[in-house]
Amino acid sequence: MIQLEQILTPGRSQVNVPGGSKKKILEHIAKLLASDCAELDEDSLLDSLIARERLGSTGFGNGIAIPHCRLVGCTQPIGALLHLESPIDFDAIDGAPVDLLFVLLVPETATDEHLELLRQIASIFDRSDIREHLRNAPNDQALYQAFLTAQTEAGVK
Repeated sequence: MIQLEQILTPGRSQVNVPGGSKKKILEHIAKLLASDCAELDEDSLLDSLIARERLGSTGFGNGIAIPHCRLVGCTQPIGALLHLESPIDFDAIDGAPVDLLFVLLVPETATDEHLELLRQIASIFDRSDIREHLRNAPNDQALYQAFLTAQTEAGVK
């Protein structure tokens, strides 16, 4: 079983990310992940994220979104964690603007493992104390560490 700390890196954990709009955030995510993972193509990643959002918003509620997609060329799950400098409309199920995002990319052939990772991420973000801790992280490294700590606190393996 893949652990969340295996798919998230300090370099893909960012605070004070400029928001603006859902599209701008998805563009930022595509640029960030394509620059960090040589096997990913920024344009096809952006297209895949937008296509997934068209199926239904990945806005989870409580200011959280979990943009995710299956991706050709992706060989293992890849994660990124962003805290926006100001919340944006993400068409979340509760109508609340989003300021915390966990991005999950999985191989095109992913199955139960993909769903299990989404479940783990959702269970971490389900706790208000954890959301507060993540929102208060002063820098990228602190955000990364706060997520690893949250994973342990939430009992996610």
